[in-house]
Amino acid sequence: MLCVTLLPGGYFTVGSDIVIQFDRLSGERVHLVINAPREVPIVRGEVLERQGGQRPACVKEISPRCVHQLPWDHAKKQALAELRRELEQMGGSPEARSIREKLNRIFPSRSQAAD
Repeated sequence: MLCVTLLPGGYFTVGSDIVIQFDRLSGERVHLVINAPREVPIVRGEVLERQGGQRPACVKEISPRCVHQLPWDHAKKQALAELRRELEQMGGSPEARSIREKLNRIFPSRSQAAD
């Protein structure tokens, strides 16, 4: 089985008249653009199986990810920095240490990530 890695905008062809292009990645979803002749049936796997079709033998089973990444943006980065500053102002109380440890487990600081 061929495994293709593409950047957004990248594409590959199947035969001489089918083009599949990687449009964008949105969260855990990949958006593909498929240009094929009308007589070529294109059916999503879940629809094929729901309609009683057989899953192709070449399709490997991929386990769902246990951890989903949080979408990250500037506002979340700022909020995390503010939380860290507020924790520093709280000093070394047991509560502050506990919150700091939990926060660092979820979002390791750069120095921890390098370890």
